[in-house]
Amino acid sequence: MVPPRTEDPGTVDPFASGADGYVDDLVEVRDLGGTRPRRTLGMVRTPHFDVTHAESRVRIGHRVAPTEVHEGLGGVIAQELFGPGWLRGQELFERIFTGVVVSSAPDPLAGWERFYRNSVALIDDAITRGLGEGAGHASIADYAPVYEHAAGLLAPGPVIELGCCFGFFSLRVAAAGRPVTGVDIEPGTVRLLDAVAARLGTDLQTLTADAAHVPLPDGAAENVVALHLLEHLSPDQGDAVVREALRLATRTVVIAVPLEDEADTTWGHVRTISLADLAAWGRATGLPHRVHEHHGGWLVLDAGAR
Repeated sequence: MVPPRTEDPGTVDPFASGADGYVDDLVEVRDLGGTRPRRTLGMVRTPHFDVTHAESRVRIGHRVAPTEVHEGLGGVIAQELFGPGWLRGQELFERIFTGVVVSSAPDPLAGWERFYRNSVALIDDAITRGLGEGAGHASIADYAPVYEHAAGLLAPGPVIELGCCFGFFSLRVAAAGRPVTGVDIEPGTVRLLDAVAARLGTDLQTLTADAAHVPLPDGAAENVVALHLLEHLSPDQGDAVVREALRLATRTVVIAVPLEDEADTTWGHVRTISLADLAAWGRATGLPHRVHEHHGGWLVLDAGAR
């Protein structure tokens, strides 16, 4: 069911929308509302989605309720569409995810505000109730203990988050009163985080940059964090990010990775990282460090010991 690829589908625009939902070069996504159309020849139907093809695009009709528009949406899409093999590829995954959020409300920013508010509420609830299933990517319960644990490892002072993506960790830490800068390589993601942070009333700085080349001075913050970033990067790129984190941090560097038997390509992972790999990074720095497991693997570096 994988559609033909265009030569250059362009980047994902989190604010793109049309009269009937979200449309780009690879996908069309619309909210089906209360009634599903009759099933047609060649259609894949799952609990939340109807999937068909139209020339070079995949057409997705969804019945995702407003309360289901949150960080766990990716797990639903992965389980129903990508896990069974109906669709493949991170690029397609990201576009469908964006399309569902954008088409869930009258305008894109309203959809994203709903996504963030629902996600923040569920993360807070999961932390309060002590929920947590593992170091996966499929549910709020997978992420909540990672965010909570990372916050507990920080030294006092400002924080830089490398590869912040949607920025839930940055938002949580900023809402607690710390100066925070969220850094991501995707301009659309950073623009989205800026817009939603303003709607949420959270004072958060953002920066579009490669995590290995951040245009900030040495010692720009006491803490630098990279949560579930390095598994998306080649070994050389990962090494460069660790070096950059140490350049930027004056006290603590916190790195977290999922512990996988195989790299999950649906989420854009290109390699697995073990506790032994984290320990090797730590030894290579020559700095005091510790490696441990808590809903995934962790490396904490004492940058202040230089």
